Amino acid sequence: MSTSSETQAHPRFAEALRTLGLDVEVRRFPDATRTAAQAATAIGCDVSEIVKSLVFAADGVPVLVLMDGSSRVDVERVREELGAGSVQRADADLVRRTTGYAIGGVPPFGHATKTRVLADRALLNHNVVWAAAGTPHTVFAMDPKTLVSHAGGELVDVRERTA
Repeated sequence: MSTSSETQAHPRFAEALRTLGLDVEVRRFPDATRTAAQAATAIGCDVSEIVKSLVFAADGVPVLVLMDGSSRVDVERVREELGAGSVQRADADLVRRTTGYAIGGVPPFGHATKTRVLADRALLNHNVVWAAAGTPHTVFAMDPKTLVSHAGGELVDVRERTA
């Protein structure tokens, strides 16, 4: 693992950090942190402290959902929240066109397009969360309220309910 400033981040994400005036440490790992479990193992944190940045299509319009790494998005709850007719997981092409990043490296902000963002309220259960910094090998830490704020996220409850 190497640590340094934003130079470890994807250039678009590094620019977003500069624009927002954020000084965060971006960590780069030799092995991919593409999944929440891989990231948690590499960082040494609980998988629930990982932020997944997931793109869905609501009636064909992209929406970003920020979810903790130990939970799954309830697509029906997303549909209800948005008042959409249908919601489905975006394919890799739509993810890249919407965010400018590949699946597995999508950060919560610094995207190619302005997209509505839903942030699951459970993210606030942590003091610090970790998210992708634009590549499958890079992550950064931030307090969840600040992360959701910079993402322009609306706090919602869109996790799958457990029995």
